[in-house]
Amino acid sequence: MVSETDAGANPLRGAACTGAGYAEAMSTHIAAEPGQIAPIVLFPGDPLRARWIAETFLEDAELYTQTRGMLGFTGTWNGHRVSVQGSGMGQPSMAIYANELFDSYDVQTIVRVGSCGALTEKLKVRDIIIANGACTDSGINRVRFHGLDYAPVADFPLLRAAVEASESEPLESAVHVGLLFSSDQFYSTRPELTEPFVQHGVLGVEMETSGLYTLAAYYGRRALSICTVSDHIITGEETTAQEREQTFGDMIRIALQAATAV
Repeated sequence: MVSETDAGANPLRGAACTGAGYAEAMSTHIAAEPGQIAPIVLFPGDPLRARWIAETFLEDAELYTQTRGMLGFTGTWNGHRVSVQGSGMGQPSMAIYANELFDSYDVQTIVRVGSCGALTEKLKVRDIIIANGACTDSGINRVRFHGLDYAPVADFPLLRAAVEASESEPLESAVHVGLLFSSDQFYSTRPELTEPFVQHGVLGVEMETSGLYTLAAYYGRRALSICTVSDHIITGEETTAQEREQTFGDMIRIALQAATAV
């Protein structure tokens, strides 16, 4: 059950986040009040998936933002306070919300729960990838690290907790641990560019994990990306938009168990 208030009705309300810390001001894009967001956040790209997660898995969930149509909810799961915040697509959008969650709301743990494309025939549609690290074609980290390469990795205790959660109960989906490729391009005109990544064992392609892991490292917080295969780059098999929005329950259960275990 989700309770909706006037959260985010005025996208200009509150002071802009100046980077001075979570106690002083609401953030520019989330615009939630201090204390409305839990220390643990599930982080889907799709705001409608955020609503589905809140309605399906959380008790007493309340809407705390709908600014720019990006929904955020806070409720409880097994006695733990948990928020769900949409991030949008791609590293630039994700980074806005992750920065504000870490810096303005003192969030300690973010678990991305998203979709990805499979890059190997070892995976099937609806399989789950728990990402231990991510590579990228994005220029964001090149700017941040002055042209040098950086290897973004998951928080290990969170990664271990997710693997243990996936082994603790029967799942409909097979679970794999490995690398994701975070691309800035969804509609790539040069698909051959993914071939070296496939040759080096990368399992899937999506658009956010590299940036999330980098920001978590910067802030000294925990982050993990868990993605369900929504489409297969090799076979062409894919799920529908409604399936991507309203299914993938195994992924959410793993994320909740892991995030509340560390």
